[in-house]
Amino acid sequence: MSEQAKSTARKSAAKQSPPAQGARLHSKAKAANTKTQDDAASTPATPAAVEVAADAPAKRTAAFDRNTTETKISLRLTLEGGGRYNISTGIRFFDHMLELFTRHGAFDLDLTCKGDLDVDQHHTIEDVGIALGEAFDKAVGDKKGINRAGYFLMPMDETLGIAAVDLSGRVACKIRTKVKVDMVGDLQSELVEDFFDGFARGARANVHLRTMYGRSNHHKLEALFKAFARALRVACSRDKQLGEMLPSTKGLL
Repeated sequence: MSEQAKSTARKSAAKQSPPAQGARLHSKAKAANTKTQDDAASTPATPAAVEVAADAPAKRTAAFDRNTTETKISLRLTLEGGGRYNISTGIRFFDHMLELFTRHGAFDLDLTCKGDLDVDQHHTIEDVGIALGEAFDKAVGDKKGINRAGYFLMPMDETLGIAAVDLSGRVACKIRTKVKVDMVGDLQSELVEDFFDGFARGARANVHLRTMYGRSNHHKLEALFKAFARALRVACSRDKQLGEMLPSTKGLL
């Protein structure tokens, strides 16, 4: 090859070299960028990246012990619960009613009562009603922003029960169970009225309960306790539209 031809070949190679080198650099940069994107996609979100509602309202609770010469009661209540319960009164059918009350109201309730059952069931059932009412009165606090009143119609197979509740600060209780036997399970049926009357006094509330119709005495009581739980759940619930307003024109509940 002549010197002129060699010179021409070297010049041609020099002209082609920069684009080839640029292509290699571009390829490396693209690969690095792809790896960075893959790493970012595979990185888990940190806790700080998760938004938490800072203004979520605190759960409303009440806890106390109530002791007399007739009964010793320990009670823990959460209004915004999950229907969890741990209940023992020494009267199994009464426990059953309080358990389904807790579940249908979506409350949490720990309650133990040791009463003078060797005398009668009256003290145990009435005092549990009073203590539970006092717990609700304490848990709802100043009552600002709550619905205050609630009602519910509860079918229980062939039975229909109705409950209406008003956390008015005034005491009244009217109940008609239509139970026709002295005992339902191991519970003295007439004392159901004493339980709800005790609750009304403890909670400073109006409580109205009525069995519209039904055949089974068990169902009549169960329908009333379930209806009561759901009515009370509505009455205790906060209403965003009310905000901090007291649901009364008197300015006091």
